[in-house]
Amino acid sequence: MRQAGSAEGSQFDLLRSRYFLPYFITQFLGALNDNVFKNAMVIVLAYRGGSVMGLSGPILVNLAAVLFILPYVFLSASAGQWADKFEKTALMRWVKLAEMGIMVLGAVGFLHNRPEILLVSLFLMGCHSTIFGPAKYALLPQHLKPAQLVGANGLVEMGTFLAILLGTILGGGLVASREIGLLPICIATLLLALAGYLSCRWIPRAPSSDPDLKLNLNLLGETWRNIRVAQRDRTIWMALLANSWFWFYGATFLTQFPSYAKEILHGDETVTVLLLAALSTGIGVGSLLCERFSKNGLNLGLVFLGLIGMTVFAGLLPFISRAGEMTTNSPLPPMTITVFLLSPQGASIIVTLIGMGLSAGLYIVPLYALIQSRSDPKQVSRMIAANNVMNAFAMILSSVMAIELFSWGASILNVFQACALATATFAMVLWFAAPEYVFGFRAWLLRKSTS
Repeated sequence: MRQAGSAEGSQFDLLRSRYFLPYFITQFLGALNDNVFKNAMVIVLAYRGGSVMGLSGPILVNLAAVLFILPYVFLSASAGQWADKFEKTALMRWVKLAEMGIMVLGAVGFLHNRPEILLVSLFLMGCHSTIFGPAKYALLPQHLKPAQLVGANGLVEMGTFLAILLGTILGGGLVASREIGLLPICIATLLLALAGYLSCRWIPRAPSSDPDLKLNLNLLGETWRNIRVAQRDRTIWMALLANSWFWFYGATFLTQFPSYAKEILHGDETVTVLLLAALSTGIGVGSLLCERFSKNGLNLGLVFLGLIGMTVFAGLLPFISRAGEMTTNSPLPPMTITVFLLSPQGASIIVTLIGMGLSAGLYIVPLYALIQSRSDPKQVSRMIAANNVMNAFAMILSSVMAIELFSWGASILNVFQACALATATFAMVLWFAAPEYVFGFRAWLLRKSTS
């Protein structure tokens, strides 16, 4: 397989390569459309949806979150098999073609005020993302050189979190006004799906990794088999566990942001978007810095560096927030972005969230590069699929932790503290169970101190 460019240039050189640029555009548009559709649908269900089978708007919103993540649990194993057995770009094109059909179905749900159709569409979008994921990540090592994987994954993660941010803003903005109706969101999601399909057609072929693979129709059995295969390689297994911790950590904070902005910071909806923007910006910057810190190679020390930062900033956030509660706890109207930034704790919270995101970006990118470069080439997609299942359970575990803490009378800030403590505990586990991360961190510190 022909590989893109030289490993010596900047990671942004990849954006001029036909082996990466169409791929980057496709995955960006897919993540953008996921979030535009999902956020628009959540707002419609919460404010206009009425009830379905006796379920209220808030319950429908939580049901929507479960429906989107459910395919990652039961479909990931099959998605990994398909991506290893079949030519990856053909599989991706079929998935993108299906996305257009799902958006047509979603448009029917929007225009005819049918919440049940919207929920089905969201479930199908979860299936779309589940199938697309293993092929997306397994394609990179086929098209790029090993030294380019860190930079490429940095761009992918940056693009993904930028898409999450833009999708949140665009999805909410297109359905916020009752005057303009829901036709704009239907047009936007259809155009994004069409653009994603067209860009996908420019991705060069990626031959089957294991054409003789016999498909296992036992979904639970195949999922368990993939996890057992991953456990045989301690390095890969620890990378999968560490990757899942990223999603546990991220889900904990992102899920609580709306309530945190309203109840703790006394801000309006725009403050919630600002918090998401700060965290997403940090993750994007951290993801891009990975290649610079790694010097065109894989530096596992960045994982431990990022984990330390995630722990410290998560621990700082509740203290900074409490310091500002006394000055904002008043019967005044909710703060806008401007008022929040001018408040005593506003700038400090934003800097803390950017630091949290930057640390998370440094943490996650080398893990994806490690899984791609050190897995058996015939099984990369299945390792990504196993990771997706673990990520789904990690996010579910995050929700369970928060619900349990709230049931005991804990506050949102207590949830943040619990996450910081759990992350510190995971860092200790990594210290003893995966010394290669610690050695890499020490080597990185030594190079920085002597340079």
